[in-house]
Amino acid sequence: MICIDLLRHGEPTGGLRYRGSGVDDPLSQEGWRQMWEAVGGKANPGGPWDRLVSSPMARCQGFAEQLAQRLGLPMAVEPALREVGFGAWEGRSHEDLKLNSLDEYLAFFQDPLKHRPQGAEPLGEFRGRVSDALARVETRYRGQHVLLVTHAGVIRAGICAALDVPLEAMYRIKVPYAGLTRLRRDERGLMLEFVNRTRVS
Repeated sequence: MICIDLLRHGEPTGGLRYRGSGVDDPLSQEGWRQMWEAVGGKANPGGPWDRLVSSPMARCQGFAEQLAQRLGLPMAVEPALREVGFGAWEGRSHEDLKLNSLDEYLAFFQDPLKHRPQGAEPLGEFRGRVSDALARVETRYRGQHVLLVTHAGVIRAGICAALDVPLEAMYRIKVPYAGLTRLRRDERGLMLEFVNRTRVS
């Protein structure tokens, strides 16, 4: 009924740090390379997708626009596919948090549902908006193969929804830069087909 590929953005400028919906660094040169490598030979007319849908954030939308132009495909921006908001952690590195806020950092990974950074988007609300966005994609583009250019958090939320995984376990799913995950809905329901491929096959 629908096939949804979720492609995480590549490496942004500014190094490894928390970027939610509050920090929006563009892709680095390496990030652009990672994205084009991920789509490989499929970045030409006749590739596998019928359309693209992108997060509105620069680290996703810039690449999605170029890929859509190269493929000659329609592209839409879905605001609800932006990354989860990290509140006071926006822009901070893992090293900074481990050095200066270790208890808070460890508590987050033990239970990210109850131990959110100050001012962060509630995880339940985040999963709800991602689920709503995926439902809109399914409704609008039924029967098509759609590429979503988005974020690690969005991909984790989609995997949790497909597998009915509790939110507390969401950050146990590693999603690399430019990693590709596929969800497919058929008569059996929503299925997880693969996770974290580095290149479209």
